[in-house]
Amino acid sequence: MKKISIIAVVMLSLVACTKDISRFNQQTKSPGIVPASTLFSNAVKGLTDGLASTNVGVNVFRLVVQHWTTTTYTDEPNYDFTTRNIPQGWWTRMYRDVLVDLKEAKRIIESDNTIIDATKKNQAAMADIMQVYTYSVLVNTFGNVPYSEALDYNKTAPKYDDAKTIYDDLFTRLNADIAALNTAGAGFPATADVIYGGSVSSWIKFANSLKFRLAMIIADADPAKAKTAVQEADQKAFVSAADNAVFKYLAVTPNTNPLYVDLVQSNRQDFVAGKTLVDYMKTVGDPRLSQYFKPNDAGAYVGGVIGSTNTYSDYAKFSNKMVALDFPALLLSYEETEFDRAEAIERGFITTGTAAEHYNNAIDASVVYWGGSSDQAKAYRTNPAVAYATAAGTWKQKIGAQKWVALYNRGYEAWTEVRRLDYPALPSPAGAKSGFPNRFTYPTNEQTLNTASYTDAKSKMGDDKVEVKIFWDKN
Repeated sequence: MKKISIIAVVMLSLVACTKDISRFNQQTKSPGIVPASTLFSNAVKGLTDGLASTNVGVNVFRLVVQHWTTTTYTDEPNYDFTTRNIPQGWWTRMYRDVLVDLKEAKRIIESDNTIIDATKKNQAAMADIMQVYTYSVLVNTFGNVPYSEALDYNKTAPKYDDAKTIYDDLFTRLNADIAALNTAGAGFPATADVIYGGSVSSWIKFANSLKFRLAMIIADADPAKAKTAVQEADQKAFVSAADNAVFKYLAVTPNTNPLYVDLVQSNRQDFVAGKTLVDYMKTVGDPRLSQYFKPNDAGAYVGGVIGSTNTYSDYAKFSNKMVALDFPALLLSYEETEFDRAEAIERGFITTGTAAEHYNNAIDASVVYWGGSSDQAKAYRTNPAVAYATAAGTWKQKIGAQKWVALYNRGYEAWTEVRRLDYPALPSPAGAKSGFPNRFTYPTNEQTLNTASYTDAKSKMGDDKVEVKIFWDKN
């Protein structure tokens, strides 16, 4: 009986001492609600990091357009993008890391009753503009992609929408976004708007310049729609380099320039200047050569053979400014818009100025952006091999070549322009695994987890090969 009493006392004591530990299940370091501004800036950074990266698991476009080549691992310069499943990484980044955040940002903005209506409309429009930008990247990379069902959590096997139909809707969305932007309201807080610091007027110019870009991309496929869009956007688009959509990286981790992380911090020697670009720039005396690259160990500007192994010390490397911690990235630039204006004049879309004037403006802006002088720019563009009146070839060849040079370090944009203008004509790599890649093949995850939709998309695209052309690539 005595033992039973002792046990009972002990049990009562344990019960009395028991504490409520449910608080340990509470998440204190992760907020229950993420502000829309945080989601917006995170999405923009995710997009920019992808476009700026040189990690072959993320971005191989500098290699595709032969601005760069590799030293040891030659898969990507030879158009092998499946060994490391590069399409999957690009697809996942755009859908999961960018579009989902932007969708959630828009949802939060629309449900927030604490901000005035004009500001709410501005913020929602800015988030949607970046969705339009991101979807255009996906279409330009793959062709038909999930769109109408892409971000619906109830659709585990989303259908693939027709690429041209998506583009048509992107124009509709952009038009609505431009109409919604109003300088009477505010944008995102300056710290969250990592492109324009909250300037609504800058976003109006950016949206119109993006509309101009998308219009020129479809110019061969739908010239009537392209002409209308260009005429609507032209007078409201970029007018100087001050309008550039710049992502300013910081000198503090984790917001440093991806090139610094990939090339300096990692101390890797995987990449060198590409022979195709270096040889062309030397031939025409381009003053940006020393801004883009630094010479090899012997003091000469020599480009590595595309698709072959290359000894690192024998070839030009990337300039110190490019690999600085805080070197900025461009999402859209004035020189790009000026090249588009030159082309639009040649196509009869607009009549303001001449093609030569806009071509010259684009070259001047690019040279000065990279650190050259106005005098250097003028001397370069008056070189008979560069001057619009005397350079060899058609307007597509002239604009294509100079735009390819000006879009250095912006491999995805350069790839898009090479495909649609067909200039410059890039030589086949030493060990090419395919013809020139006009698109990425669909990710393997889609083939195995979304088989019916993938099979349908493959059939409608004509096949799932890199040589298959996207709808706007008509030549």
